[in-house]
Amino acid sequence: MAHHQSALKRIRIAEKQRQVNRTSKSKLRTLTKAVRSAESKEEAQEALNRALPVLDKLAGKHLIHANKAANQKSRLTRFVNNIPAK
Repeated sequence: MAHHQSALKRIRIAEKQRQVNRTSKSKLRTLTKAVRSAESKEEAQEALNRALPVLDKLAGKHLIHANKAANQKSRLTRFVNNIPAK
């Protein structure tokens, strides 16, 4: 265990940030599942519009790699575009 006050503080800060990062990644997974499980094309498009800014934000904060964000955006967009219109 750390003995210096600054090291103990860094441990506390790192734990808080880990929780924030975990929450953000969980939100992204939830939004992705919402796109994939949408009943109609319109519903999927709305879910996609909520998911894309979150992907950009997480890539900007380096929580996920920029290429991973781009790949996920591409796949989700392709998925929505291939849903047959009713």
